[in-house]
Amino acid sequence: MTDAKRFITVEGGEGAGKTTVLKRLHEALTDKGYDVLMTREPGGSIIAEKIRDVILDPEHMEMDDRTEALLYAAARRQHLMEKVLPHLQNGGIVLCDRFIDSSLVYQGGARGIGIENVRELNHFATGGFYPGKTFYFDVSPEVGLKRIGDHKGREFNRLDAESMAFHEDVRRTYLMLAEAEPGRITVINAERSEDVVFEDVLAKTLEMLAKS
Repeated sequence: MTDAKRFITVEGGEGAGKTTVLKRLHEALTDKGYDVLMTREPGGSIIAEKIRDVILDPEHMEMDDRTEALLYAAARRQHLMEKVLPHLQNGGIVLCDRFIDSSLVYQGGARGIGIENVRELNHFATGGFYPGKTFYFDVSPEVGLKRIGDHKGREFNRLDAESMAFHEDVRRTYLMLAEAEPGRITVINAERSEDVVFEDVLAKTLEMLAKS
């Protein structure tokens, strides 16, 4: 099994700011000489990106919850095998915008399929491969959705159209996972300024890499 210590993921609800900070983290680590791959889910490879288009298309509001979970798992498998594992096996660092925790939260928790049901599905898809470190960007749904409304250049996807109750369930489930796995999941207060959040994540990442 490939060593997952250098597989770092960021998670969070809509508008948490994780993507912006991840780009800055990628730049900072690259400047320090690390071989870093930045990628995302769903997506990250040609096939997985096509699945992403189907999942997030606002015209697909009738998509069944289990269909959604299966599509995420399929995209994850392809992305993992094609991009993530090869880079890790070559000694590099992988920074990924979302991974298994998103499925556990959105489909398992907020959609009500059941966390363990979704975990089992994704265990099959990934062979039980989890990140070495996950940063959960915690932000209230009110703040996150306001940021989305203020960010005119951001894509509007099917998840943005969900109810406030749905987004509250997302946050509640993320916090539950973080409490259950404090060694892997670090909660980041994402309601602070972008610079402060970035410096916090960078410091924690460098500390972790120094120990690996």
